[in-house]
Amino acid sequence: MMMITFKRLLVLASLWLAPPLAAQDFPLTIEHKFGTTIIPARPDRVASLDYGGIDNLLAVGVSPVTVRQWRPMDGFAFTAGPWAAGLMTREPVLLDAELDLETIARTNPDVIIALYSGIDAAIYDKLSLIAPVVAVPEGVGDYALPWDERALLAARAVGQEQEAARRITAIRDRLARVKADHPQWAGQTAVIASFSDGVATAFTRHDGRTTFILDLGFALPAALEELSDNQTFSLDLSPEDIAPIDADVLLWYSGADRRHEIETYPARPFLRAHQTGGEVFLPDEVIAAFARLSLLSIPTMIDAMVPLLQAAADGDPATPVPLD
Repeated sequence: MMMITFKRLLVLASLWLAPPLAAQDFPLTIEHKFGTTIIPARPDRVASLDYGGIDNLLAVGVSPVTVRQWRPMDGFAFTAGPWAAGLMTREPVLLDAELDLETIARTNPDVIIALYSGIDAAIYDKLSLIAPVVAVPEGVGDYALPWDERALLAARAVGQEQEAARRITAIRDRLARVKADHPQWAGQTAVIASFSDGVATAFTRHDGRTTFILDLGFALPAALEELSDNQTFSLDLSPEDIAPIDADVLLWYSGADRRHEIETYPARPFLRAHQTGGEVFLPDEVIAAFARLSLLSIPTMIDAMVPLLQAAADGDPATPVPLD
C-alpha cells in the first residue's frame, strides 16, 4: 500500500509541480511507461483510444477525430453522454473495442491519447508509427490513473492544461463542500458492488469509483480492505461470504436489467444496508456517468448521487431511497 501511495505522489508531483505553461509551449515532452513522447506542435486532430476518453477532450474544447467504442448499452452516440451535448464540433470515427490500426491511421491524427486503453508495448510501437502516443506514467496500472491525473495529462497533450486544471479544481472544491456538509458520513462504511449471473462483485479502493466515495468521507468495510491487494480493483465474492459488502451503504452498480436478480439474491436479507434502508440501486445514467469519471460526467454524478446518499446513509429504513 505504501508503494502505491508513493508512486501516486510521484505522478502528482510530475503533473502539478511542473513549470506552468502559460501558453503551453510546444514541442511538448511527456514521459510514460513506454518511454518518451514528443508532440511537436499543438494538435488539431486527436485520436482518443481511451474507454470513455471523449469526455475529457470535449471538456477542454477539443473534438477528437477518433474515439473508441465503450459501453454500447448506454446508447450514447460516439460514447458521449448527455453531459457532452453540443460540445462535439466534428463527427469522429468510432472504433470497435479492438483497435484497428489502419482505421486510426486513415484519420491522420496529430496525437494519440491512450491513458485508459490497456495498450501494450507492441501496440504502442505500432501506434507510434502513426502519431505521437501519450500513455500512462511509469509504475501506474493500465486503468489505475485517477480521474484528475488522467484528465490533466490528456489536456496537457492537446495544449489545454490550464482549462483542465480549472475544471479539476472546481470539481475538487465541490466534493470538499459535499463532504463538509455531511460530517455524519465520516466513519460510515460504503461499498460499490455489481451483480451478474449470481455473483456479487465488490470494487476495492484501487478503483476510481470507490475513491470517489471515500473522498466524500465514507470508509470501506474491514473485510473488503483485507481482501484487497495493490493491483486488484474488483473482487468476485462467494455467496457464502457477504462480509466484504456488508456495509452501512451499498450502491448497486448493475443497471435496471439486473435489478430483479439482485432483489432475489439469497444473501440480500442478511445485509446491513438492506435491513437499514441503506441500499441504492443506481439509475442507468448515473452508472454511465460513474463509469466515465470525467470532467463532464462527474458534476452530473454529484447532482444525482448526493440525494441518494443522504437518504441511504441516515440509518432509517423508513426513509425512501429513490430507486429509478
